[in-house]
Amino acid sequence: MPAVPAVPGMGGLVAVHAHPDDESLWTGALLATWAAAGPATVVTCTRGEAGEVIPASLAHLTGDALGAHREGELAAALAALGVDDHAFLDALVGGVRYEDSGMAWDDEGRAGIGADVPARAFVGVDVDEAAGPLADLLVARRPDVVATYEPGGGYGHPDHVHAHRVTMRAVELAAVCGHRVPVVLWAAFDASVLHAAYAAFTAAPAPAGTYADASAPLPSAATAHVDVVVDVAPVLDRLLGALRAHETQVQAADAVHGVDGVAGRFALSLGRLEPVARHEAYVLAPGSEPGAVAWPAGVQVVAVA
Repeated sequence: MPAVPAVPGMGGLVAVHAHPDDESLWTGALLATWAAAGPATVVTCTRGEAGEVIPASLAHLTGDALGAHREGELAAALAALGVDDHAFLDALVGGVRYEDSGMAWDDEGRAGIGADVPARAFVGVDVDEAAGPLADLLVARRPDVVATYEPGGGYGHPDHVHAHRVTMRAVELAAVCGHRVPVVLWAAFDASVLHAAYAAFTAAPAPAGTYADASAPLPSAATAHVDVVVDVAPVLDRLLGALRAHETQVQAADAVHGVDGVAGRFALSLGRLEPVARHEAYVLAPGSEPGAVAWPAGVQVVAVA
């Protein structure tokens, strides 16, 4: 695919995520689109040491060994998306190691704190300890847009929730220290697209190792109203390549045809099929000023808060 011409005056994008694979699952199309036209940076808070491993051939990977392997997956995914600027949050802080906090599912299908939280768990890190160095990065990069999870962490994962808190605090601190970020985007799902996709997946054959569940509750990131959308079609191959790079975490990532609002599908360790929406969706955080941003082609503001 030819490079997208740079947009005059377009500033950078910084996406903050809890684990390797989240950058692709939650903001992959935005990153691929932005990176083709201007500066894009990903900050990852942990190395995903507590993630479940899908392939039997890699089932021996646990703890720090899994984290090291997922660093390689992350590098490959970022290359697929065209992003060449990355940092681990603990490296910005220096002298510490932030570890995947793990999670447990409740009876309503939402994620929360598990029974065994590691001593180095990210969820236990003081917000200002982590937010200060992240704010320094924002001042140095001077992005127009910061992207992360909504307050519920997308589906409740404690590291996602904490990453939201740290990111929002870092944006506050950056404004005090010399750079006000014009727009903060919270990754979202169009609830109507999710409902339609789950119904369509239930009616069609599922790839080996996966299943469809039209009755599953929607995640906290699902909303009836979105503010910003990214056209996935021009970057679908890059996005699917990034998802496939996370081989320990993602399976059955492929394109889908004939389902309204859906460009592809994938499954995580539970095996439940999830849609890659035709338009990646976001809501604007309070105080955002989308009119102050030169958006790249493929990114559209559909409502102004």
